[in-house]
Amino acid sequence: MPSPLFADRPAPQLPPHDAVDDLIDRTRRLRGDVDAVRRDAAMFDEDDPQLRWQRALCELAVHHLDTLGEHLGQLRAGLPGPPSGASAPEGEEAPEDPRAGSLLSRVGSAEWNLLTDESSWSEELYEIFGRPLDSTPLSLDDLPSVLLPEDQPVLTAMVTGCLVDGRPMDGEFRIVRPDGGTRTLHMTGEPVLDAEGCTASMWAVLRDVSELRRSEQAVTRSRASVQREEHIERTEHRMAVELQETVLPPWRGSLRLPPQGPGALDIAAHYLPSASSGLIGGDWYDAMELPDGRTLLTVGDLTGHGIPATSAMAMLLGALRGMAVAGIEPGALMGHLNQVLETSIQPALGSALCCRFDPETSVLSWAQAGHPPPVLFRGGTGRLLPPPDGILLGAAPQAVFEQDEVRLFPGDVLVLHTDGLTRRGDRGAGPEALLALAPRFAEARTAQECVRCVVEEFGGTERLDDACVLVARIGA
Repeated sequence: MPSPLFADRPAPQLPPHDAVDDLIDRTRRLRGDVDAVRRDAAMFDEDDPQLRWQRALCELAVHHLDTLGEHLGQLRAGLPGPPSGASAPEGEEAPEDPRAGSLLSRVGSAEWNLLTDESSWSEELYEIFGRPLDSTPLSLDDLPSVLLPEDQPVLTAMVTGCLVDGRPMDGEFRIVRPDGGTRTLHMTGEPVLDAEGCTASMWAVLRDVSELRRSEQAVTRSRASVQREEHIERTEHRMAVELQETVLPPWRGSLRLPPQGPGALDIAAHYLPSASSGLIGGDWYDAMELPDGRTLLTVGDLTGHGIPATSAMAMLLGALRGMAVAGIEPGALMGHLNQVLETSIQPALGSALCCRFDPETSVLSWAQAGHPPPVLFRGGTGRLLPPPDGILLGAAPQAVFEQDEVRLFPGDVLVLHTDGLTRRGDRGAGPEALLALAPRFAEARTAQECVRCVVEEFGGTERLDDACVLVARIGA
């Protein structure tokens, strides 16, 4: 970069105006496109760290394109004309300063003459440093005084390398303006040699990159926020999984209740996590033998995901087990669960299904709270049991839950599930796909085989929510 004062070589020829104008036009169009993306990103949720990061990247790209536009504009304008207020030859109008009010004021130049100890600054540099035009330019000795203390060694190393070793300068530092504002400047320069090859002066171009660096910092902070959120989500997911595995029944495979005697239930269950969300929900299933010889079957679902949902599920399932062991009927039990949710510290809504099977009479007593009813498969066909009245748990205080009974026969297959099983994106909401499994259930010999059929049908990626399924097959 030749010095304007000590140039000993021909001035470089500017590129044709048409070529520069074309570049400026393309830059403006690209800048407009990026700005449109930035405006679209600003319409979304401010609390989403991923969107904040995307928006910050757009801001940074806009600043880069603004800087490119400035440089191309300066290239088209050539060397700056006379300073504003300069007189024109008699009979001619004073030329308009192309820099006035433009973004070119962010770039200035300076030269420090080592032979005369003189300094020469462009008008733009005065503006960058916040100094009046009639003030004396800062010398190389005085320049570090306006830098932040931690950045002064950076400038010293750059100047020393340029003047002593003849190396080009390229680095950044921060200055403090007289008004107290801080600016980040990027300086490039090189030594200017005299006829004998000795360093006669140093010429530099300084660019105010404060806005650009702020945009880069915003991107960095946004990226760090995204990474923190992802780490928190992974940690919460792991804790929710561990809590769920602790609360749900420990048995895997199949279970026979009661273990001895006729009319026992062959039971199997499975939890299907959501394919569209990595979060664990508040779905549960359970089966246990009660002190009076009857069997409890239950499934349910609480709103929400993550640790709050799984902890609430643990509390509710514990209360359900305790009341069932105490001999409370399913209808009354639903009413008590409703009160538990109403009085909990973190209110939530939930649906539940509670069944009690008597192996001596083969009668199933059951109640539901806003939950899909059991599906009964018999003789190769399936039907939904007519649900007794019951609203969502936590929806209204003092709600009444009715109870119904149905007689089961050997070979019957009873399927209990949460609504996430049949709420699928490709089929909408409904039990039709589950009812279509009736022929396969008729051929199955165990409850585990029935569960396997359900998983094969509903375990695909199109499922919108996590789900539980429990199958009970009535023995002879």
